[in-house]
Amino acid sequence: MSDLTIGYLSFPVLLLLIFLRAPIGLAMLLCGIGGLWLATDGTTVFMARLKSEVYSTFSNYNLSIIPMFLLMGQFATLSGMSQALFRAAQSWLGHRKGGMAMAAVGACAGFGAICGSSLATAATMSRVALPELRKYGYSGGFSTAALAAGGTLGILIPPSVILVIYAILTEQNIAKLFLAAFLPGLLAALGYMLTIALYVRLYPDQAGTHARVPYAQRFKALFAVWPVLLVFALVVGGIYNGWFTPTEGAAVGAMGTGLIALFSGSLNWAIFRDSIRQTATGTGMIFFIVLGAAFYNGFLALTQVPQELSLWVTAQGFSPWMVMILILAFYLILGCLMDSLSMILLTIPIFWPVVSTLDFGMTTEEIAIWFGILVLIVVEVGLITPPVGMNLFIINNMDKDTPMTATYKAVLFFVGSDILRVVILLLFPVITLVFI
Repeated sequence: MSDLTIGYLSFPVLLLLIFLRAPIGLAMLLCGIGGLWLATDGTTVFMARLKSEVYSTFSNYNLSIIPMFLLMGQFATLSGMSQALFRAAQSWLGHRKGGMAMAAVGACAGFGAICGSSLATAATMSRVALPELRKYGYSGGFSTAALAAGGTLGILIPPSVILVIYAILTEQNIAKLFLAAFLPGLLAALGYMLTIALYVRLYPDQAGTHARVPYAQRFKALFAVWPVLLVFALVVGGIYNGWFTPTEGAAVGAMGTGLIALFSGSLNWAIFRDSIRQTATGTGMIFFIVLGAAFYNGFLALTQVPQELSLWVTAQGFSPWMVMILILAFYLILGCLMDSLSMILLTIPIFWPVVSTLDFGMTTEEIAIWFGILVLIVVEVGLITPPVGMNLFIINNMDKDTPMTATYKAVLFFVGSDILRVVILLLFPVITLVFI
């Protein structure tokens, strides 16, 4: 059996392991180790790689940005930033039809700017906003769907952990990717708000209204979110202006949110210790997936699967746009079965060599940034699509009285908004690249 055949056969084996509920990191690690064993006919290469891969993977300085961003999200949750964001958005939008749901999306966007994780954004904002939505007459399915969709903004609006992983895999500038994600992130939030406005006009009984808040209270609530603006401006602005590297920026953000939590009276020794433990747990999970992907992608590189796939696509005579559409459609389908981080780690080393050879009239760096944002958006759709929409499960678990089917029906409107946004960004790359 040729190495190439072994590489192709590893895909169904990997999917079978995932179907059998094996952790994705473990599944990729086993396929990588088993594939290396078969492809090299012995233990020499396998043992040498086992010895060196762990060090070479985790000695990457850029990976230290991940625990810093996770810790920043933990401190942001503790400091009351999520409540302040929702109160401010609610005071300005709550009196409109569907305004409370719009406020929840706006608060998710703001919290995503200092969190970097969709699951954390969805979980945190649901605890704050879900009781308020239900209090003012919003149906369970509509409330959970809006919060699940709003939570996806956590991985798009910078800083984003997934963008950091993508930058490392494709060897791109993290600061430029953060900047490129800014407009698509705002477009996503605006698209969700328009979706809510459409939904409440089609189903007016699904949403209530909040009493109009006086302007004095509105500006007071708006002033309370200054810590969010400060942390975001310091981290993203500092990285882009060259004041510090992305890793240093993440450390500054973690320290800043920690100090805000401390001075707000929300941080004590027990909570600090719990934050460190939660950050370590999340980091360990991510790093194990990274290690499994490193082994599996190293095995695929040895079998020449990515190179052969690139040559095959070129030989078919497909236009660059058709190839891009097919790849994005593949991500939409895969998103129904796999979490976002696993998809990025598994597929980017395979698809990026293909995309980098296509002619879109842009430089390789511009293609990498544009492709990264498109992939990030399509991957984000997977968080709210059945049967493995992680955001849906997290929020539905907080509202056990709402049937999952009700959430699925309402969330389809937000999926439609996401697909429309992908089409717009695909047709007009300048939206992504305007600041680069």
